[in-house]
Amino acid sequence: MEATLAQLFKRKGKVSFYGGPAYYMKYGLKRPWMGVLFACLIIFGFGMANQLVQSNTLCDAISDNLHIPINYVAMVIALMTLIIIFGGIQRIALFCAWIVPFMALGYLLLAIYILLINITEIPAMLSLIIRSAFGWEQAAGGAVGVAIMQGIRRGLFSNEAGEGSAPNAAATATIDHPVTQGLLQSLGVFTDTLVICTCTAFIILLSGLYTENYDGIILTSHAMEHHLGSFGSWFLLAAIFLFAYSTIIANYFYGETNVRYICDKPWAVFIFRLISGVVVLLGGYMTLQQTWSIVDLAMAFMTILNLIAVVMLSKYSFRLLQDYQKQRKEGKEPVFHKEMFPEANLEAWD
Repeated sequence: MEATLAQLFKRKGKVSFYGGPAYYMKYGLKRPWMGVLFACLIIFGFGMANQLVQSNTLCDAISDNLHIPINYVAMVIALMTLIIIFGGIQRIALFCAWIVPFMALGYLLLAIYILLINITEIPAMLSLIIRSAFGWEQAAGGAVGVAIMQGIRRGLFSNEAGEGSAPNAAATATIDHPVTQGLLQSLGVFTDTLVICTCTAFIILLSGLYTENYDGIILTSHAMEHHLGSFGSWFLLAAIFLFAYSTIIANYFYGETNVRYICDKPWAVFIFRLISGVVVLLGGYMTLQQTWSIVDLAMAFMTILNLIAVVMLSKYSFRLLQDYQKQRKEGKEPVFHKEMFPEANLEAWD
């Protein structure tokens, strides 16, 4: 729904479209103050807090695999980030758009292979999941509630559904009907959380290393090495570099889009770029627990404000869905015309 609204209220830029929750709050709800508040939250949440987690993950993976002191890795990653956001962001975005899907497919195939070679251990693994999550001891101790809350937080971080970040990217697409983008966005939620994240959990559980004193990406790396030897850890390092680094660039894009919403001046963007480099550097020096505590807080505020706006604008989404389904039933390729909402300020639609 949020991606559909982002498409509906997107604006025309010099090169492409742009938009997101701040824009549908301003032009849909007619509450500019709400848009400014959300822009500030996403600048902090994605332009800063989320960057800490991605940088920390990337630095840990490189340091653990290459045995390089983490402070040196953090400096190099921060420098690379500054070089890209000050000059080459379009090229790196194009590269990631091509290579990341192939890495994701490769990761999925490796996960399937690991499941096949450990197929006799799968029943015991599933039993362990059920007993650990829903056993009487866990229920009495409150562990079930903790597991649910942890799942919600990590699921939100993983797929960003309802958080208000993905609509910033969704608004840039050129499509014929806003609902099309909404449907594509929902497919991403399914693939990311229910497929990729589940595969990672299975890889770790089947390795038996979850009881060891490892955490985060280092645990996953050791689990891959357990199943596939050195190839597993090296493949994961390459995948994490592409995933995490492309996410750092995407987070920067989210942040810059909302900086421009508040103050579209060159000096404001320049300062934000410098801050981005510093934040990426700090991520390498912080612990995983510290970065998660910051990003959880940021996500909570963003999600609450965005969901309020989505509910208030839901009338547009439902009417758009009805129009989309009607055209599909008539055998047409759905096309949207702004005359459907004469009361709305729809700058980017004909």
